Amino acid sequence: MENQKIIDAANTAQVVIKQVLYTGKVHITGGRDGAAKSDDGRLDVSLSTPGGQGTGTNPEQLFAAGWSACFIGAMKHNAPRLGISLPAATAIDAEVDLASGDDGFSLQVRLHVNLPGLEFEQAKKLVEAAHQTCPYSKATRGNINVQIHLAV
Repeated sequence: MENQKIIDAANTAQVVIKQVLYTGKVHITGGRDGAAKSDDGRLDVSLSTPGGQGTGTNPEQLFAAGWSACFIGAMKHNAPRLGISLPAATAIDAEVDLASGDDGFSLQVRLHVNLPGLEFEQAKKLVEAAHQTCPYSKATRGNINVQIHLAV
């Protein structure tokens, strides 16, 4: 890794980072038909092309899991400030589409947020706050199609 050089600094956002809270480190080999393993060994999965013959997961499933977990974390973060008690049965069913269009491949996402027992307006406030604070939501804002569905 000593011969590394930055080749795309232009794609770096001009965001001021005051403190790095965590760095996830994952080594991937073989692309969509390969493997992914984190440096701490907690993630160790085979990868397969969506709809292919392999038995591993795929990047779209991993993205869906990551965004959903982060989004629930953002709701947990915002709930006390909004005076809302997050239901124990809070869940998200995420759908990530690998799509193609005039510009080549892209993603689009649907998050089906389930907040059973909350009043709709409370749940809506919580979801809107989470969508503003969740790093995945921020990273994709304006870059891909995103729909958030809410059930109470």
